[in-house]
Amino acid sequence: MAARLANRRILVPESRELDIFAHMLEAEGATAIRCPLVTILDLEDPKPVERWIKRLIAGEFDDLILLTGEGLRRILIVADHIGAKDAAVEAIGKLRTVIRGPKPAKALRDIGLAPGLTAVAPTTEGVIQTLSAEDLKGRRVGVQLYPGNPNDLLLDFLRSAGATPAAVVPYRYASDADAGAVAGAIRAMAEGRIDCVAFTSSPQIDRLQEVAKERGLEAELKMGLVRTRIAAVGPIVAEAVERIGGKIAAEPAKSFHLKPLVNAIAAALG
Repeated sequence: MAARLANRRILVPESRELDIFAHMLEAEGATAIRCPLVTILDLEDPKPVERWIKRLIAGEFDDLILLTGEGLRRILIVADHIGAKDAAVEAIGKLRTVIRGPKPAKALRDIGLAPGLTAVAPTTEGVIQTLSAEDLKGRRVGVQLYPGNPNDLLLDFLRSAGATPAAVVPYRYASDADAGAVAGAIRAMAEGRIDCVAFTSSPQIDRLQEVAKERGLEAELKMGLVRTRIAAVGPIVAEAVERIGGKIAAEPAKSFHLKPLVNAIAAALG
């Protein structure tokens, strides 16, 4: 059977699962051009997370909203550093957990827990819609956020519903690929030398914009977004692409993971 992505050049901005994703594409015959844009790092000062974990263990929360799987993993890493991982897992098991999408669901399953509520859509708006059907008055809600998004929309909703949110950001982003490599990828897209770019997180798009501005390549990025088919792992990433003028050519219909993304790319480019 012919490879579905034979002779296709696909730009891969993923970092954490870069080789896994690239190998999936290569197994379909594609040439995966590795250009990791963003990496996830521990906080330089973990003390705010440590204080939040101590509140968690002390039973100060009734609910826990998890926006990312990485967020839960990083919380438990910090808990482990202070000798409190088992206590943190036990405390989470007593709460009603609210997850935004499949990645935090998997992170919960990895520690033997199941989500209490799953958002109707894997977005902040989906979380709000799901919680709108719940009585939140007087509820104390731990909220795991992610870097670069204070998510006032969610926190203001919780307060207006009578809840008391306690937010924590347990990791930080750092630029992964050097600016020269990113600039080269932008030029390749503008010149039509890339068939598809496959985004797996919205910070990757922020990094592209940042380098384009630094290097005077805004016009090339705009052209690249027109000439290159764009794949997004899910609706949050798709929205970020559309905000900068891109059009999504491939996106999984419901399961927002790498394998469904590869299948969506194959269907769009095959």
